[in-house]
Amino acid sequence: MAEIIQERIEDRLPELEQLERIGLFSHAEIKAIIKKASDLEYRIQRRALFKEDFINYVQYEINLLELIQRRRTRIGYSFKKDEIENSIVRRVQGVFRRASAKWKDDVQLWLSYVVFCKKWATKVQLSKVFSAMLAIHSNKPALWIMAAKWEMEDRLSSESARQLFLRALRFHPECPKLYQEYFRMELMHAEKLRKEKQEFEKAKMEVENLDYPEEILNGELARIIYKNSVSIIKGAEFHVSLLSIAQLFDFAKQLQKEIYDDLQALHTDDPLTWDYVARRELEIESQPGEEQPATKQPKAVEVGRKEERCCAVYEEAVKTLPTEAMWKCYINFCLERLTKKTNSEFLREKRLGRTMFAFRKAHELKLLPEFQYKQWIELLLHHDLFKEALEVAGAGTELFRDSVTMWQMKLQVLIKSESTDIAMLFEEAFAHLKPQVCLPLWISWVEWSEGTKSQEDTEAIFKKAVLAVTGADSVILKDKYLDWAYRSVGYKKARAVFRSLQESRPFSVDFFRKMIQFEKEQESCKMANLREYYERALREFGSVDSDLWMDYIKEELNHPLGRPENCGQIYWRAMKMLQGESAEVFVAKHAMHQAGQL
Repeated sequence: MAEIIQERIEDRLPELEQLERIGLFSHAEIKAIIKKASDLEYRIQRRALFKEDFINYVQYEINLLELIQRRRTRIGYSFKKDEIENSIVRRVQGVFRRASAKWKDDVQLWLSYVVFCKKWATKVQLSKVFSAMLAIHSNKPALWIMAAKWEMEDRLSSESARQLFLRALRFHPECPKLYQEYFRMELMHAEKLRKEKQEFEKAKMEVENLDYPEEILNGELARIIYKNSVSIIKGAEFHVSLLSIAQLFDFAKQLQKEIYDDLQALHTDDPLTWDYVARRELEIESQPGEEQPATKQPKAVEVGRKEERCCAVYEEAVKTLPTEAMWKCYINFCLERLTKKTNSEFLREKRLGRTMFAFRKAHELKLLPEFQYKQWIELLLHHDLFKEALEVAGAGTELFRDSVTMWQMKLQVLIKSESTDIAMLFEEAFAHLKPQVCLPLWISWVEWSEGTKSQEDTEAIFKKAVLAVTGADSVILKDKYLDWAYRSVGYKKARAVFRSLQESRPFSVDFFRKMIQFEKEQESCKMANLREYYERALREFGSVDSDLWMDYIKEELNHPLGRPENCGQIYWRAMKMLQGESAEVFVAKHAMHQAGQL
């Protein structure tokens, strides 16, 4: 192995000598490079190979290449690139080849190889890398697309890109993304040919002898892909995706019309079709024969007309296809337009009225899902329509009695309208909901009570909540209860709450840390109390939390009434209790703390 490493280092000497001779690196830097290179070579030549060693080797060489580039720029020297940079690039490619042969399944490694070749190698070399990668990872459509895009955009080879897409489709005959990108590529190719032809015509050159078939220029290849793909992949979503791609190319108007007509003919029963057709009205300009608005805000009136045309399509859609999904599309459109900024009061009122109508109609038909009831209530509250919001929230809780979200929305309405029935509604909600989903409601209740009721009432709610909520959810409530006791009443109350809860598992570390912090904030901070809190916390988290042990030791060392002689005992207790990595972390932190004290 030593002979191989020596040979590889000797292979580097010509480029290193050139670097020194032309003044890019000093003699000391060259020696440092040789030393580092020897170490890296050893790591990738030994019997037990690790991927990280190959990555480190490559990264070092890339850093060296970039440094050479910066220094060339600085001194303005651009010669000897074949002897220096190209030699390094060839070596890195050799390392990448070895690594990718050993770890064939590592896609990230292959992608790093591709990125390197894009920056430093020739296009022919990168083409070979893509071929090798796709031979192994032919099951990944994204890699085929990447390779085809590179052939099309960087090598400017439409034929190579086409061949890659055709090969990819043999492996993945039902992959929508492949068809979409292949369709896009053929349209790009047609656009490129059209531009070339125009340039020749501008230069008054003969184009009859050049290969510019009219069918190709009009996107016939893209049309064939479209026809084949929609016969294999069904559904309006894919159909719309192809139409969206076609609309990016102005010359493909005929193809756009064909796809649009097919969409309406083949997918009338799909809400996505109606949604697309309706939204398309926003892009259609008014016809020359239409009466132009004679107002100070002609643009707002024009937008209003477009939106009315959209809504007319949606109205027809919900009659033809009266489903929850169709109403969802309609309402989403109304909400999107409502959030659009405008200075026109007329337009704002139109949009609001239209949105409210859509919500109300879907509700009457019982085609409004839970999350849209929430949107409706939020909209009503935003416009201070409390009576209507309460009516909708009541209907929502009737329909979705086991939904904590709907009960929360109803309570939010009552709280904002300052109703007197809030406590009663909380009780009603708990009667209908399962205890394990009620945590958000308990939190809302105590937060509301804290702002409006007496301390006794709030504490009574906290006590009820702690008994009602069990498991991991109760941890949050206990933390809030302790925090409220300290903020609202003071340390004595917080200590009483802590003691009342200290056997009610589970806890969070913060529960104990809060109590420790409260004690430290007192004028007469008692070490005995701190020990009590630390000991209680360590009973729960002593096997996993190394920070607790370290803080306990620091407390004994730094507190005026601390006992430094206890630190050794605490250390050994920690070593017995902490497990695995936590013990190693504790030892390291303890060593650093001791070193800092010396």
